[in-house]
Amino acid sequence: MTTKTTQRLSVSKMTKVAMLSVLAFILMLIELPLPIFPGFLKIDISDVPALIAGFALGPVAGIAVEAIKNMIHLLRTSTGGVGELANFLIGAAIVFPSAWLYQKKKNKSGAIIGLAVGTVAMAIVGAVANYFVLIPFYTNFMPIDAIVAMGSVVNQSIDSVATLVLFGIVPFNLFKGLVISLFTMLLYKRISPILTKQ
Repeated sequence: MTTKTTQRLSVSKMTKVAMLSVLAFILMLIELPLPIFPGFLKIDISDVPALIAGFALGPVAGIAVEAIKNMIHLLRTSTGGVGELANFLIGAAIVFPSAWLYQKKKNKSGAIIGLAVGTVAMAIVGAVANYFVLIPFYTNFMPIDAIVAMGSVVNQSIDSVATLVLFGIVPFNLFKGLVISLFTMLLYKRISPILTKQ
């Protein structure tokens, strides 16, 4: 492969990553609350463009979309970058294993296995990030009891930070992973010919 061809492929890939990153950022702004989860947990589908990038262009491209999306969001942050860091880590947790496993087996079952593993990874990383980073950060603005109370409104089993993570945040991320996975499965085959075209 000539240097010019390699450069063309590189520029093409970077352009696709940039476009998907902007789309992911726009989707990140559209958040929907779900009454079955604590009020501060809102769902968005901004990880879908990153998953599509990961499937079409490889895991590194998917991680790049997650990183760029959050760097753009830093311009309007209300958490001093803490929320963006957590969003990146949780997003990367579903994107990397999903895309990596799909690259190993590029068919429907490979995609399903990858997304299932990625969803579980996202739930685990989300639990750790919330317990050690996000919830402690938000206690600077709101008493911990008030944060836990937001969880107990929808689930009376929530009476501490640990139960908030276990019964609120973990199920939320599993549900979010399922939603993101369904959108990815529905959209990828329609979009992939554009992204994989050289």
